[in-house]
Parts: sequence; structure tokens; C-alpha cells
Amino acid sequence: MRKRVAVVDYGMGNLRSVCNALREVGADPFLVTSPGEEGRADHLVLPGVGAFGRGMERLAPFSPWIRERVGEGARVLGICLGMHAMFEGSEEAEGVRGLGLLAGRVRRVPTRERLPHMGWNYVRRVRDSPLFRGLEGGYAYFVHSYHPVPSEEVVVAVSDYGTEVCAAVWKENLFGTQFHPEKSGLFGLRVLRNFLGT
Repeated sequence: MRKRVAVVDYGMGNLRSVCNALREVGADPFLVTSPGEEGRADHLVLPGVGAFGRGMERLAPFSPWIRERVGEGARVLGICLGMHAMFEGSEEAEGVRGLGLLAGRVRRVPTRERLPHMGWNYVRRVRDSPLFRGLEGGYAYFVHSYHPVPSEEVVVAVSDYGTEVCAAVWKENLFGTQFHPEKSGLFGLRVLRNFLGT
């Protein structure tokens, strides 16, 4: 039976690409345009491209519902901006609060390389996690200038871009990727399959 996956549509993500990739790994994705529409989905995806402040403004109506579903044990995957939203805040938008599901803040990548970091880069697993089951690493697609700096041990994969960049996090039922698995070929599809637990 195909797992139903609620993809939160808050106007800041590559929804078509995400849904297509989820279908490719055997899921049944559907868009959630208002809180509580997800029905019986045990998996939620927070996609996202853009600025933290605008993203949190658009995500605000969903915030209580997302926290409730996390408390109920739903698996949540934040992609890029969606992962940033899971933290307490970002220096990109001082004073704007994140969901606070993970401890730490999002900071500008401290590199001499050109930002935004855009393109393919190697992702290396640094800690075992369900997200990287059967994977040591692989090439993934990035588009970002900021990355999380967690204040707890949640980083499970890193990438090098003139400095070590947080590429993925995991804590209990919370998962996040700085890269875009939906645009990362077979490696990205394997990460999505692992998120689904299939």
C-alpha cells in the first residue's frame, strides 16, 4: 500500500518536483493548503525555497498543526528552507521565530566561495540515521546561502563548500536536508525512500 504523504503548500517550495519524486519512490503525495487537511498521513514534508522571514510568515497558519502532528509522532521532513524553519530562528531574519522543533539557529555559510552555493556537491554521512540507511554518501543538489548550526547532536551528514556545511539532520521523527533530494537523482530518491521507511 502506498504511503500517503502530506506536502505542505505554503507558497515557498518546488511542489511539483517534490511530489513527482515522492511518487517515484512509491508514495501517494498530496498538497495541504490549510492546517488539518492531511487526513491520515503519517508523513509530512515541508519543502521550501526563499527567505526565512517570508517563509515563516507564510508558514505561520500551519505552525500549531505541525507541532501537534510532530507530538503525535508523524515523520516530518524539512527540505532546504523547510529544514531552516524547524530551528529556533535565523540570522537572515533577526527577531523572526522558527518552529523551534530543533535547538539551534540558521547562519550564513562562513565561506570564501560564492554564495548562494548552487549546484552539485558531495554529501558525506557522519552519523548513523534512518535517513542515510545503506548510504555512505552521494552527490546532491544545493541552492542556499544559509545552513543550520544546531545546539544539539542532530547533524547526520555534511558537505564541504570551503567550510563544513550541515547537509542533513535527524532527531526522533524529525528529518531535514539542506540539499534538495527531489533534484538529486538516485541518491536523493534513496534518501526519500529512507524517510518513508520503505
